[in-house]
This record gives sequence, structure tokens and C-alpha cells, in this order.
Amino acid sequence: MPNITVELLKGRTVEQRRAFAEAVTESAVEILGARRQDVRMVFQEITPDVVANGGVLASEDASRAEVVAKHGG
Repeated sequence: MPNITVELLKGRTVEQRRAFAEAVTESAVEILGARRQDVRMVFQEITPDVVANGGVLASEDASRAEVVAKHGG
């Protein structure tokens, strides 16, 4: 049984999470040979102030400003 944890910046829509879950589940079935009903996925929403890229908080990274603004900064 594949257990998949996905961390996303807060603000993704239910439709986006649903489409992502469907696509990843399909890949797990095809690649891993898992039964569709056994693929478990948990979405964890994170805020830009609790994740850092290259030692810089996402909330303070000018190169990520557009993404942060779009998804809950």
C-alpha cells in the first residue's frame, strides 16, 4: 500500500488537489502495480514562513514572491 505525503503551499484549490491525487494515483497503479484503492495520499498545507529554500524562508525570498502571493503568502 503506497502512502504518499504531499506538502503544498497553502491555498491550492480542492480541484487542484483532486487532479493531483488522480494523476499520482494513476502513476502508482501503473508503475508500482498498486491497487487503486490502496494508494493513500495525505496533503499537508504549509505556509511560506515555515519552509526555506537555499537557506532563505520562502516568505522572504524575492524570487518566490509571485508563488507565495498566489498561494497564501
